[in-house]
Order: sequence, then structure tokens, then C-alpha cells
Amino acid sequence: MDDAAAVEAANARFYTAFETGDLDLMHEVWADGDYAEGVTCVHPGWALLRGRGEVLRSWALIMANTAYIQFVLTGVHTEVRGDYAILTCEENILTADKDEEGFLAGGSVVTTKVFVRDEGQWRLWVHHGSPVLDGMRDDGSD
Repeated sequence: MDDAAAVEAANARFYTAFETGDLDLMHEVWADGDYAEGVTCVHPGWALLRGRGEVLRSWALIMANTAYIQFVLTGVHTEVRGDYAILTCEENILTADKDEEGFLAGGSVVTTKVFVRDEGQWRLWVHHGSPVLDGMRDDGSD
């Protein structure tokens, strides 16, 4: 597997962890060791979170309060530079509320992720998600 494919596989593990609420897998996805202090995450609409512990606590909270979520990724672009990689994509999201039977909501978020190769494994180091406003086209105009 080439580096770009390996980064995309690591990215897929991130979404599998989120969709299945697998906190153990989410822990495996994120960088640790020398990179732990620099782990950074911006959830759509949230303030910046810094440090592996703070970021993983946020995922535990989100996953505990998400009854159902599914992602369809589009526009995936991966660029690898040595031991670092940047992956950008659009998340097309379906989610449901456990309190309202049959309720589904959707939306889109654009994400930028930085992966780092640590001991031969690609691990997520930085994640930033921004919501896409309704009616916005790919070129940024409305």
C-alpha cells in the first residue's frame, strides 16, 4: 500500500470509530507519545481543543450523545510529504436523534486533517471541521 492509500485507510478508521461509537478505536486513531501535546481538534462550531486528553474527552462526549451518524465522503484529496500528510474532504452527514423516532437530519462539513507517521503508523494529529452553509457551491460563491 502506498503512503496516500495508507493515510486514507487511517482516515477511514477515524470514521469507523465515530460511526460505531468505538472509543478504543478512536484512541488508536489519534497521535500519541511525542505528538500528544500537539494533538489539535476543532469540531464544527466549537472552540479549539489542544492535547490528546482534551481531544479524546470531546470524542467520548460526542459519541455518548450520538444515537446514529453516517458519513459519505466526497472530494477526498491526500498529499503526503515525508512523515506528514494532509487530507481534505467533504463530509456529507446523516444523523438521527434517539428521542425522535424516524427523525433524520443531514448536513455537510469540510475537513482538513493532518496525519503524522509515528513508528510506521499514520495517526491523526490535527482535525478541523467547518460546516458548509446551504446553497454554497464548491467555488465558494452562492
